Parts: sequence; structure tokens; C-alpha cells
Amino acid sequence: MNIVIIIASILISAVVFTFVGIALRKKTAESKIGSAETEAKKILELANKEAENRKKEEIFKAKEQIIKERQDLEQEIRERRGEVQKQETRIIQKEENLDRKEESLTRKEKELDKKYNEIEDHEKEVDEIKQKQVDELQRISGLSKEEAKKILLEETEKEIKAEKAAIIKEEEANAKEIATKKAKELLTYAVQKCAADHTSETTVSIVNLPNDDMKGRIIGREGRNIKALETLTGIDLIIDDTPEAVILSGFDPLRREVAKIALEKLIEDGRIHPAKIEEMVEKAKEEVEATIKSEGERATLEAGVIGLNPDIIKLIGKLKYRTSYGQNVLNHSIEVANLARIMADELGLDAKRARRAGLLHDIGKALDHDMEGTHVEIGVDVLKKYKENPLVINAVEAHHGDVEPQTLEAVLIQAADAISASRPGARKETLEAYIKRLQQLEEIADSFEGVDKSFAIQAGREVRIIVKPEKVSDADMTIMAREIAKRVEAEMDYPGQIKVNVIREARAIEYAK
Repeated sequence: MNIVIIIASILISAVVFTFVGIALRKKTAESKIGSAETEAKKILELANKEAENRKKEEIFKAKEQIIKERQDLEQEIRERRGEVQKQETRIIQKEENLDRKEESLTRKEKELDKKYNEIEDHEKEVDEIKQKQVDELQRISGLSKEEAKKILLEETEKEIKAEKAAIIKEEEANAKEIATKKAKELLTYAVQKCAADHTSETTVSIVNLPNDDMKGRIIGREGRNIKALETLTGIDLIIDDTPEAVILSGFDPLRREVAKIALEKLIEDGRIHPAKIEEMVEKAKEEVEATIKSEGERATLEAGVIGLNPDIIKLIGKLKYRTSYGQNVLNHSIEVANLARIMADELGLDAKRARRAGLLHDIGKALDHDMEGTHVEIGVDVLKKYKENPLVINAVEAHHGDVEPQTLEAVLIQAADAISASRPGARKETLEAYIKRLQQLEEIADSFEGVDKSFAIQAGREVRIIVKPEKVSDADMTIMAREIAKRVEAEMDYPGQIKVNVIREARAIEYAK
């Protein structure tokens, strides 16, 4: 019982204390809330005061800024007004100057018009005086204006002609003196440095036999051996009374060389019959092909030319078996390459291009037996096919004057070609062609009016022309020499150059009795 009462008392005490604590906490919270509200009001009042102060400060600063900017703007406006006033003043001054200039120009224009009118009047007076003078001169001289003009032009033409001839003569003499001296030095030096052998081949080759009995074996039974050899090589075999020799005849030197080698091998072997002949001809062709290749390589090495296509090297080697006027074309090409190189070195030109073009300038002659066209055209086509340097192709194309040379090296190729061809012993020409060339040279000279006699001398290297002094003056003589030289260049083919020497001689003869 007591325990229940105690527990109940405790519970009641706890409830009472709980309510008391709640009441105390509520009162404390209300007190804190009131304090917080009071503090918040104070903070708000301070913030409002501070914001109001800052607002007043910003307004004050903005007013100061506006006042300052207004002052700056007013200052700028005043400055601009001053500049505008200055510009207006300058413009007004310029207008005044222009007005003054316009007035001055107007006065000058009036003065010029007045002078122009005066000049026109003077010109009319001069024309009238001139016409009167012309009429008076015509009356005194008895010649019309056209007749007097014609006489004057004729006299002037004579004077000009004489002066022109004198100038030409003087300039040519000076140029020839300098050019001849330089050219002689250059060519002499080049020729001395380039010594090449000149071989002469014809259309026949001779094969020596050990004895005359070999002729019968070469002919064979019923001529079968000689027929087989001629058929396989395309060369004629001439077996006559010449002791211990057989003559091979043919225009193609390459075929003739194959036949010669094959026949020499057959003679050495001793067995001569159609099958053996065919075998030896094939071996001879292979040997000639190898020789062509080695000769081409030797020529390029000797001329110092590199980078050529192997097919072009073979064509160069093939020139060993080609001749021109009795001159071996391969040796001629090597010599032209060396001459062109030496002259290019002396003149400070491209020596590599010069010797390359010199070696290739007659490359077309390796194919002119097999293809249509001149050796120049064939050579140009071949070099274009193998994409040779265009300047080298031009030098090849221009070495006979078919086109204009584009470089000085091309001109050197022309000179080197002429030097090599005109050397003593380099080429052979028949007596008939030689005489015909001399006759043609004299005929060209005799065709000119005023020529008395002409003589082709120095193996056709010079033509001396004696003119009639009463028909040809000294001035006409100079012009005649030039025209004859041009005719010779246009109508004749010749190696080197031909000197045209015109001689005018006046004689007075009297006899003492």
C-alpha cells in the first residue's frame, strides 16, 4: 500500500515538475525571442541608416562625375569650334586664292588667244612669202617643184650612199680586225688541243687470202658458197684477177664489216660451206654488235659525256661504220665535241652542254640508211624520243642552219662542225664535184652587173672579182661584195667559208713615141 502511494507520489511529482519545466522553458524562449526581435530591429535600423548614407554618397559622386564630364564636353566643344573656325578661315583664304588664279588664267587665256591670232596671221604672211619665193625660184631655174625635189633627192641619195658605204667599210674593217684576231686565237688554240685522226673509207673492203686456191673454195660448187655469203650479208663479193685478195663491195659499211669478219673467220677455219657460212655470219654480227657497244662507250668516255641512254650509246658506236665525204663520222663527232668544249671553256660558256651537243650532232647518220628524212631530222626525232635536253636538241637541229640557234653553244657546234669538216685531209670529194663547185662560184660572181672577170682560187675558199671601174664605184664595190656573199650562202653547199674579194682598179695608159 505504502509502495503504491510512494509510486503514485513520485509519478505526480514527476508530472508536476514536467509542467513546471515546460512553463519555465516557454518563458525563457519567449524572453529570447523578444531579445532577438529587439536586436533585429536595431540591425535593420543600422542597415537602413548605412544604406541611406551610401545612397547619399553615390548620388554626390554621380553629381560630381556629371559636372566633370559636362565641363570636359564643354571644353571639347570649345576646342572643336576653334578648329572649325580655323578651317573656315583657311577655306575662305583658298577660295580667295582660287578666285585670284582664275582671274589670272582668264587674263592669260585672252593673251594667248591674241598671240595665237597673231601667229596665224604671221603664218599666212610666211606662206605667202614662201610661195612667192618658190614661184620666183621656179621662174629663175626653169624647174618645177617636183623636178627640183627629184634632183635634190638624187644628189642626197648619192651622198648618203657614199657615206653609207664608207661607214659599212669602216665598221666591217674594225669588226673583222677584232673578230679575226680573236677567232684565230680561239680556233688555233682549240685545234692545237684537239688532234684527231682522219680516216678515209670507201664503198669497198679488201680481204687478203693466204693463196689463190682459196678463191675457188670461197666460190664453192656451182657458186653456192659465194651466193650464200652474198645472200646472208647483202654484200657483193668480187673475185677477179687480183692476187690473193677478195673485194667486198656495198654501200652499207655495217653489212660490209659483217661480211669481212665472217669471210676472215671462214678463211681461218678452212671449212667453207653454206651451214658454216651462216654460223660465221651470225658470229660476225654478234662481234660487230659488241664492237658497236664498246665504240659507243669509248666515244662517250673520250668526249666526257655522261648520262646518255644505252640505245643512244649504241647509235653513237654505229657511227664507226658510217662515213661522210670519206670522213669517219664517229671520229668527226668526237672531234666536234672536243672542239666545242674547248671553245666553250675559253668563252666561259656551258662546256658540258657544248660537248654533249657536239657528240650527238650527227646521231641521225646512224639511221639515215634505214629511215626517211635528213640526218638532222632523224637525229632530232631520236633525241626527242629519249627526252634529251631541249637546248641540246636545238644545237643539233641548228648545226646546218635549218633553224635559228637559241644558245651560243649551238653556234659553237656550227663552228666546230665546219672546222672538223674543212681540215686538210678530213674529207674527200670527187674531181667532178670540186670543178662544179668552182664553176658555180664563178657563175654567181659573173652574174652581177659591172663584173669584168672572176676567179675561184685556193680550192674554192676564195673568189676574186675584178670589176669595171667606170661602172662600179668604190661605194658600189662594198655593197656588191656583200650581195655576192649572200648569194653564195643561199645557193651553194660548201664546208668552211668562202672569201669574196672584189677588186676595182683604174689604169691610165699612154705611149711615148
